[in-house]
Amino acid sequence: MKLSDEDTLYMRKVNEVADRKLKALRQVHKHVWQGLGMMGIVGWTITVPTLLGLTLGLSLDNAYPGAYAWTLNLLLLGMIVGCLIAWHWVSKEYREMNDDEEQPK
Repeated sequence: MKLSDEDTLYMRKVNEVADRKLKALRQVHKHVWQGLGMMGIVGWTITVPTLLGLTLGLSLDNAYPGAYAWTLNLLLLGMIVGCLIAWHWVSKEYREMNDDEEQPK
């Protein structure tokens, strides 16, 4: 029995859908761990510059006491820098994820 072109096209579409579902099932565990890892990276990306700003601010306040609160200012600056870095990294990852999904096979 020979299949018509319409049947062949239908079977190809069914196979594509099945392949996508299987790929999605395989990537579920990957996405869970990837999401947890991303939360950790984002946390450290914000924490490290904040702590560096705090440390530098404390040392400047001890070395040069005066009218300016270096600790508070550099703590805030470190937090802002960390948030900007995290935002940039997350948006880059988001673009890469969407580009992978939109590429034709």
